Amino acid sequence: MTALDEASLHVNLQGIGVHTMLCVFFALLTAGSNACAAVLQRKAAAQVPSERSLHVSLIADLAKRKVWLAGIGMVIVAAVAQAAALATGPIALVQPIFIIELPVTLLLAAFANHNRAALKRLPWAAIILTTAALGLGLAVAQPSGATAVAPIGSWILALLATAAFLTVLIITASSSRGEPRAALLGLAAACGYALTAALMKNAMADLDRGAVPFFTHWHIYATALAGVGSLFLLQNALQAGSLVASQPMLTVGDALISIAFGVTLFSESVRVGWWLIPEIIALAAIVFGCVQIAKSPLAQETSGLIKEPQSTVLL
Repeated sequence: MTALDEASLHVNLQGIGVHTMLCVFFALLTAGSNACAAVLQRKAAAQVPSERSLHVSLIADLAKRKVWLAGIGMVIVAAVAQAAALATGPIALVQPIFIIELPVTLLLAAFANHNRAALKRLPWAAIILTTAALGLGLAVAQPSGATAVAPIGSWILALLATAAFLTVLIITASSSRGEPRAALLGLAAACGYALTAALMKNAMADLDRGAVPFFTHWHIYATALAGVGSLFLLQNALQAGSLVASQPMLTVGDALISIAFGVTLFSESVRVGWWLIPEIIALAAIVFGCVQIAKSPLAQETSGLIKEPQSTVLL
């Protein structure tokens, strides 16, 4: 290898490192914004009568509440940060970072309830385990992307499979009540958000080629449609049961389904072979940590983590 080749390789590696750091930064910003949005939206959704579940009137009621509108503002911040993350890194790296939303959500919920004692009741061991396992899992898997645009044939198969999966989840949730419904709808929202991320990544690739491809290709419009549908499912999940009934399904489900989209649509890759052993261990630790968080006394409170004062409803 010549000195020129070595210099070129060094520059390329530096570029990859910068892109990875930017990707992780924007992904963490997205996770924090989504956690804040979940807490604010839960405050509003907890006050809506149960008979409005899976009805458009649910959104109409929520839109009258300032705290829900603030949550939507955080959703917008999260969407912009997510677009930036997906433009600089693979889905298999971006979406799993969102697992951090679960412990951050509980922390923010405790602060929002103005209850310092609640902070002592948080499952700190499980939170640390989940966070450490996430970092270890990503370090071992080393997700990498190969293409920015997915072929139309792959998109058709992915959309059909996603539609079938969502149909089963929604039908099953419709015949359930309470926490099971919240968990099923949380998983449905996770699937929708994973699809939204995949569509957004393709739309960002369209934007790289200019404004005309961005607005003339179908990806950006499908992103908006999938995002609105996912938001609707999430509101129903939050309204159906406690935050921790839906949040573990939302965060873990989003990560795993997103990895599947990244591998099948964009030829992204993660380490396999014997690397699967520590990856599976990390995944098991993440799931265990999420379950322990959900089983914590604070999470199990039937009254919910936080309540919204009636004075926050807009007149």
